[in-house]
Amino acid sequence: MTITQLKYVLSVAEHQNFTIAAEHSFVTQPTLSMQIQKLEDELNVQIFNRSKKPIELTEVGKKVVEQAKIIVDESNRINDIVHQHKGYIGGEFKLGIIPTVMPTLLPMFLNNFNKKYPKVKLIIEELTTEEIIRKLTDGYIDAGLAATPLENEAIKEKPLYYEPFVGLIPENHRLFNQKIIEVDELEMDDILLLEDGHCFKESVINLCRTYKTNSSKGFQLESGSFDTLVKLSKEGLGMTLLPYLHTLDLSDSDKKHLREFSNPPPAREVSLIYHKSQLKMQLIEALKNTIDGVIRGAISFSDVKIISPLQYYRN
Repeated sequence: MTITQLKYVLSVAEHQNFTIAAEHSFVTQPTLSMQIQKLEDELNVQIFNRSKKPIELTEVGKKVVEQAKIIVDESNRINDIVHQHKGYIGGEFKLGIIPTVMPTLLPMFLNNFNKKYPKVKLIIEELTTEEIIRKLTDGYIDAGLAATPLENEAIKEKPLYYEPFVGLIPENHRLFNQKIIEVDELEMDDILLLEDGHCFKESVINLCRTYKTNSSKGFQLESGSFDTLVKLSKEGLGMTLLPYLHTLDLSDSDKKHLREFSNPPPAREVSLIYHKSQLKMQLIEALKNTIDGVIRGAISFSDVKIISPLQYYRN
């Protein structure tokens, strides 16, 4: 039994496909399959049910994977401990970023980070908050960028910035002629939302849940992108709310539809998050410091009211 074999098992368990697992493990599919078969022969058990599509773990395979995660994680800690002792900032670092943060924050810091820390191989994946938490817990990624607080005892949070919500109001809307809008003027049924899975949607629902939902609008629409929401709102189909950084690249004509909230404006807290057992703290601090250095020039809001991204039906 080798650490490499256990890593291959974990990759197949994650991707439920030998070919995809091999690609992510940077080996050929026959090599990965052969090593897993050797491990199964050595243990005299079948870890995967290969007749299922997608591939499934057997009952004993689930237990093997659970223990393999612990072994692989602990083996990785040896390098982490040595790097931490030497103050070395390098190696592989896997980062998950939620979709509503990725397009605005990533271009701001990625180039700076790569230039400052050329020995770090930063592997970035766009994930929902739920996926980030799961992958942090399972050890598949090292850190995430997400809206907080998450109220998860296993996850540590390092706040990076507070991003206000901004209203985008079509010309035919009752709020268009107001320079400043109030939270209590919002009507839930009047707001175009992101689709399920986006924590920004949950924040908007949390913001509006105590207010009116008696709109006579004859449809309900959700979208996977802010760009679509902006276009639909301009067509007069309803107002929408955007995170502040998403408003910076709008055209001048689109910016005429923006309305800020009265102080303190509702906002989301964006944080660098990681599992409490994480040892790559030198890399986490390097990433945080890099983001801190670029975000200060783009956003300076502090007097805000943080709206929780937790699902609106939670207390």
